[in-house]
Amino acid sequence: MDSLVPLFTTTDGRISRKTWWFGVVILILASIVLNLILGVFGISAAWAQLIAFAIMFVPNWSIGIKRRQDRDSDARDFKIFLAISGILTVLQALGIGTTDVDVAGVPTQMPSLPLSLVYFAVGIYGIYVLVQLGFLRGTTGSNSFGRDPLDGAA
Repeated sequence: MDSLVPLFTTTDGRISRKTWWFGVVILILASIVLNLILGVFGISAAWAQLIAFAIMFVPNWSIGIKRRQDRDSDARDFKIFLAISGILTVLQALGIGTTDVDVAGVPTQMPSLPLSLVYFAVGIYGIYVLVQLGFLRGTTGSNSFGRDPLDGAA
């Protein structure tokens, strides 16, 4: 438990792909539970997503930065992705760029065409970030952000 708190609260050092995926699974499960709880209180999906984004921001930031640092990067690409995601989440919660439509009796927000194109572009950028964080090996040996979390192991 002692190693979980700094994993989700600091940006010092490096983490391996395995540790990053472990953190991502924990954050996904926590986000699902949080969204269910918010749903019980009648909070709309868009606002629940914004609240979850805000609560999960620091843990996401921490593991993402440390993972990019493992690849000897200042994480600018990850920071940009998180900022754009936050802006889009706020726009969605406020209903900016969306229209309300009835889908099988359920009122749903649909993004406009320009906003849909932005979502598509951010999705492609998200795939790039996912590959960087979750699939590419970190720098072997020490780098400018610390020692190798694998200590030279594959």
